Order: sequence, then C-alpha cells, then structure tokens
Amino acid sequence: MFKIDPEVCTGCGNCEDCCPCGAIHKDDSGEKCVIDRELCAECGSCVDECPFAAIAEVEDEE
Repeated sequence: MFKIDPEVCTGCGNCEDCCPCGAIHKDDSGEKCVIDRELCAECGSCVDECPFAAIAEVEDEE
C-alpha cells in the first residue's frame, strides 16, 4: 500500500491530478493529500509525480 507522509506533503495536488482511480484527495483541513485505500489500485503513479517524495510504499498496517 502507498501512504503520503503528512510532514512532507505540501498539498500541491500533483498526485491528486495524476491518480487514475481518483483515490487521492485533500484531507479535512484542505492542506494535505491523503490516499483512500478502498479506491487505490496501488499502481504507484503518484510516487513519480510527487516532487517532494512524500509518497512511499509501506507494509499493510492490518
């Protein structure tokens, strides 16, 4: 699974724009991006689009 580090994310929206599944959106504050695990196809396209390297593949937490 992929996760966006809120400490690094600037909310630029590049990942949101490139996600083919529409799985990335702004959080409740409207300042950071988050990934909806239910919609994410784990294609990784967001990783390459993030200019701040805020997105990484991580072990499933469940």
